[in-house]
Amino acid sequence: MPTEPHVLIVEDEPDLATLYSAWLEDEVSVETAYDGTDALDAIDETVDIVLLDRRMPGLPGDTVLETIRQRDLDCRVAMVTAVEPDFDIIGLGFDDYLVKPVSKAELTSLIDQLLLRSSYDDQLQKFFALASKKALLDGQKTVAERRASQEYAVLEDRLAVLRATVDDTMMELLERDVYRRLCEDISRTPVATE
Repeated sequence: MPTEPHVLIVEDEPDLATLYSAWLEDEVSVETAYDGTDALDAIDETVDIVLLDRRMPGLPGDTVLETIRQRDLDCRVAMVTAVEPDFDIIGLGFDDYLVKPVSKAELTSLIDQLLLRSSYDDQLQKFFALASKKALLDGQKTVAERRASQEYAVLEDRLAVLRATVDDTMMELLERDVYRRLCEDISRTPVATE
């Protein structure tokens, strides 16, 4: 049985942190940090998602985010903040951004999206690992050798199943409004010419 996803809420307003925790506690394991220093002490490889305020006394959210990425922790980070996004966000390594106030539906949807994206990344890693093994064998073994190998047949089957799973997950991502809008924005963005 997989473990419950672990979410770290980093919010300097205790009432807001408590509210977010109450909204999420039935779906995920929740931990709370009330400033950037506590957040960096709390975050480790067990944290799947960090909900991070940008404007906090002491260590601001941008610094916490930068430190998380420098530590190469495998977690998703969403900025949940009253700071309206500006061009400075381009260089930040977050996965998503919500402007306060946020609703329970927005927050739970964000968690669902980030978890789905994480599973997609895992699926892609497994897919590419299997695909590289297949490519290596395709280059080293003859067609007859590959056809005679039970291990190769299992590899092809696993690769086909994983390809279908990756495709299904990608379709689910694209069906969600945020990702559909993102793809539409990308397709409409004019390419700058010099």
